[in-house]
Amino acid sequence: MAFLWFNNYSGVVIRTPTKTLVVDPVDVDPTIFKKVDILLITHEHHDHLDASMVQEIYRRAHCTVIADSTSAGILKDVLPLGKLHEMRVGKEEKLDNVTVRAEAFRHPATTPVSYLITSEDGVRVYHTGDSLPYPDMKRIGERSPPDIVFCTVGVPAPGASPETGLEIVKMVKPKVAVPYHAPVADRKRFAELIAKESPSVKCVVVEQNKPAKYP
Repeated sequence: MAFLWFNNYSGVVIRTPTKTLVVDPVDVDPTIFKKVDILLITHEHHDHLDASMVQEIYRRAHCTVIADSTSAGILKDVLPLGKLHEMRVGKEEKLDNVTVRAEAFRHPATTPVSYLITSEDGVRVYHTGDSLPYPDMKRIGERSPPDIVFCTVGVPAPGASPETGLEIVKMVKPKVAVPYHAPVADRKRFAELIAKESPSVKCVVVEQNKPAKYP
């Protein structure tokens, strides 16, 4: 498993043994994505959905696109029938041996969803978008804790902070926590909080456009 954070928001590339997934591509040159099998959109806000970007990535890669209901409504006119999968909380899509499950999301968007991705070899990645913590997040940790969680820990996500990121970690109990959607000071503060209050969790403060690997 490898991953790369490519913008100031929640834009992430995730590479499993056979698939490349791209989440929330915004403010990026679409030509950097040489291979895309699955493209995921969490919600319709401008820092997470750029319909023209999605269209261009699809034109190049002919990938499957998975999106929340509102974003799917926006994208239905620019993508071919059968290539767009609308997601609601609790719905799963399986593409070969990679499973994508839509989870809930606390954020002032219309129909936002976060994504729990399980790779072919059983590595679980929880992409929270820019969700704040919410009580039912505990169920994810109780059901099967993810190996990796991406946590929003600061501006420009409304209400997000290193402390709310820590709440997410305590709820879902990942092996690795990656802060994003925040400036470097907030991400470093998050790492300090994890070391102090959840020392069993490894915090990886990644640099933009620099690949990281798990484990």
